[in-house]
Amino acid sequence: MSLPPSIAWRWQPCDEPAAPRAVVAWGEAARRLHARLAALDEARQGPLQACASGDVLLATGPSESLPWVEGGRYAAPSADAPGLWLPTLWQPDVPHDLLAQALRRRHPRQPLLLWREPAALLPLDRLLPLTPALLACIAAHWAPQEQLS
Repeated sequence: MSLPPSIAWRWQPCDEPAAPRAVVAWGEAARRLHARLAALDEARQGPLQACASGDVLLATGPSESLPWVEGGRYAAPSADAPGLWLPTLWQPDVPHDLLAQALRRRHPRQPLLLWREPAALLPLDRLLPLTPALLACIAAHWAPQEQLS
């Protein structure tokens, strides 16, 4: 999804990174994150929610519950626009609340994750509790793609 052309902005490093509330992984890192999530015991899976789309996997929850995985990156809701999630190390150089308003007009599904690299805008309204059944559904969704490669 793209941003409205009337909003000109750029990414800039965060002066003070936010505490992570999500781990995001693409491609092979997403597969590693999937394996890491599947290896968590029930107590660690309990507070997490997840969703996947294409070759991206995202898990949200308390900072202390988020797993580390090589190639994974972290995100958090903006303090100025809670419906807008951003990478913890990067932020737009425009006010987050104004950017969130512009995005809401064009993309009604909320909240949204605005990602730097690869450039993406992902709706987070379909997060589900992390369970073995959800992880199996994600693996089944990825299976046809992996057979093509």
